[in-house]
Amino acid sequence: MTDEADQRRAADQARELANLMAAAQDGDRRAYAALLQAVTPYLRAQARRYFRNTQDVEDVVQEILLTVHRVRQTYDPERPFMPWLTAIARRRVVDRLRGKGRRETREIVIPPDHETFTEVAANIEPEAPDHSALHAAVAALPPGQRLAVELLKFQDLSLKEASERSGMSVGSLKVAAHRAYKSLRAALSGGGNDA
Repeated sequence: MTDEADQRRAADQARELANLMAAAQDGDRRAYAALLQAVTPYLRAQARRYFRNTQDVEDVVQEILLTVHRVRQTYDPERPFMPWLTAIARRRVVDRLRGKGRRETREIVIPPDHETFTEVAANIEPEAPDHSALHAAVAALPPGQRLAVELLKFQDLSLKEASERSGMSVGSLKVAAHRAYKSLRAALSGGGNDA
């Protein structure tokens, strides 16, 4: 009696899925959402038969759902739904297995302990940079160049905004900024000011 009841329940569920798919093909979004929600556990169970990694299972389920979405108009409501869905799922699983096999033959998995440095010096936090030299070098710039650096770099204004605020043309501002950067590079690298 239980086998007969289970078969009846499976047949009812298959008819319900077929009806939901037919409604989804006609544009019923709720039916489509209900269909996807109803088939996802089945697809996940099918994927678990082939993949152990949870991420692989979820990835292949998403690929199956995307394929169902792309080819949903090919389903014939006069035919059973589950064989159609299972065929799509099987193809996506096989594609995933092939891709995984190709990747595994070309890639070497390195355990995480090889990604860090074992030397103590490599694990020391760097000291905060000393900005006093930069501020001194900016303060030593001619007024136009100093204004260009302050507006473009410290206040992060666009050329147009900096031009409006400074009263300088965009071209003059670019030239002043270029000369300022060149002078700062020279001053900070120890080469002196060559502006």
